[in-house]
Amino acid sequence: MNTNTIQQQLPVNSILNGNCIEKMREMPANSVDFILTDPPYLVNFRDRTGRTLQNDVNANWLKPAMKEAYRVLKQNRLMLCFYGWPRAEEFLAAWREAGFRPVGHLVFRKSYTTKSTEFLKYQHEQAYLLAKGRPAMIGGPVADVQRLLYTGNKLHPTQKAVMSMVPIIRAYSLPGDVVLDAFCGSGSTCAAALLTGRKYIGIELDSEYFNQASARLLRVKERIAAKRSLSLIPACGS
Repeated sequence: MNTNTIQQQLPVNSILNGNCIEKMREMPANSVDFILTDPPYLVNFRDRTGRTLQNDVNANWLKPAMKEAYRVLKQNRLMLCFYGWPRAEEFLAAWREAGFRPVGHLVFRKSYTTKSTEFLKYQHEQAYLLAKGRPAMIGGPVADVQRLLYTGNKLHPTQKAVMSMVPIIRAYSLPGDVVLDAFCGSGSTCAAALLTGRKYIGIELDSEYFNQASARLLRVKERIAAKRSLSLIPACGS
């Protein structure tokens, strides 16, 4: 099956509402170019306003989801997946069982504290870079410490900043590539993909966050279209 046929079977530039395992099973194997995703950390998260995340209590979904992520990712491509350090062993086991090979680890440094304990102030998040096969260099190596800009978490309790995702997408995918976020939350990865000339597929289980992400991506598409229209208006005197 050629690349064009595969892409025609993908719901590109859309966000799907539902279970990511089921939605990925509907996608052809070896069909997406890069996965950038931020799944629940299995820590029973609750933010200051009481918002929670579905499927953040047990790991029943973890291995099936990573198995499907591996299946839909093209050979010799990469996935960057955030994870919660208290459950690192379970995430690593799921990735390795699916077939992924850890090839790097990134720390995303925050300018603020999300939680304090008697021992530490939490001021970072982390993600593994995982390979399917033997990927070639695409956009050049990036620093393994990145800035995670503050969003205010208005749309989602663990909302990532679009501009913090842009360097990652540029490093590990090419313009026109399909970027998948199977736990897309507020749609930050999808927005970053669109703004960098990639296609995106987002999957979100929670209907409220799905609606927020869908509306957000519609706004991004409208801004891009408006900017293109302005670029086509001839300058005065031309």
